Amino acid sequence: MRIDGSVIVVTGASSGIGRATALALAREGARVVLLARRADALEQVAADIAAESGPGRTLVTPVDVTDADAVERAAAEAEQRFGRIDGWVNCAAVTMFGPLLETPLADLRRVLDVNLMGYVHGTRTALARFAAQDSGVLVNVSSLLGRIAQPYGTAYTMSKFAIRGLSVAVREELRLAGKRGVSVCTVLPAAIDTPIYAAAANHSGRVPHPPPPVYRAERVAQVVLAQLRRPRREVVAGGLLGRAFVATHTVAPRLAERILAIDVDRSLRAEGTAVPPTSGSLHAPGAAPAAVDGGWHGRRRERRRRAAALAGLVAATAGVLAIPGYQHTVRAARRALDGRRTP
Repeated sequence: MRIDGSVIVVTGASSGIGRATALALAREGARVVLLARRADALEQVAADIAAESGPGRTLVTPVDVTDADAVERAAAEAEQRFGRIDGWVNCAAVTMFGPLLETPLADLRRVLDVNLMGYVHGTRTALARFAAQDSGVLVNVSSLLGRIAQPYGTAYTMSKFAIRGLSVAVREELRLAGKRGVSVCTVLPAAIDTPIYAAAANHSGRVPHPPPPVYRAERVAQVVLAQLRRPRREVVAGGLLGRAFVATHTVAPRLAERILAIDVDRSLRAEGTAVPPTSGSLHAPGAAPAAVDGGWHGRRRERRRRAAALAGLVAATAGVLAIPGYQHTVRAARRALDGRRTP
């Protein structure tokens, strides 16, 4: 796809990766349809785009993506305004922290409704149009947690695994239908500095924050734009360490899962003050910043130290896998990690 002059729908455009993607698309000359729940936040994005890239490049459409009819109406409004839709980026997401047995079922269902059914609604709406014109690119933003499960984030992990399956299934349906001009891509971001943590439902008793290393949302936005230009099935957005972690999980899945579990457990324990349970902004738009980043820059030194330790562990694992008879060594490493205790 040539982005300049194209019409792209971005869900979750009010903050985080969605907002960064909308801004990046406008800079490249796209006309951007902004979808999210908060009208005021979308108007702010539109104003930023107008100030930077000129007027007339956006359409603000407040939508809850769990409402399939509302998503369809937004697409029809975009077609009426701009004449067509060339690309669609599913990015709207919420998250929740806490052990599965301590999270309310209503909150768990809501995470799945937004993160999965919201993507289903966007996918159906976009592909109906793309199939009719035999052109278009759909980008589903999943997560590394769609490859490697995270404890204390069961609902979010379930949704991100399912998004990958959604992309694969509809990609093959399009191929079987002979729709060669339509592409379906998946992007897997690593831990990203966005307001999603401030808006999260939280039943963990501690303040959640992203495990290191933490990347900027703008970095993911550039990966999304690259997918729109030249679609690929699935790409990782998160630097060399993110790709190395996925590679480690491919050959030593339990070891990678254990590494992530230890790191997530420590990140939740790092804040000593207990916090009460909250549903965050799951059921209604919250007070989290309508911004691209989540304000995690103040811990750079701590994150760099922890990131270096994690990178060393992944590198050591990769080195082990290059040694003949590595399976025995990997089993020993797993046993060591199984016996490891966090503070």
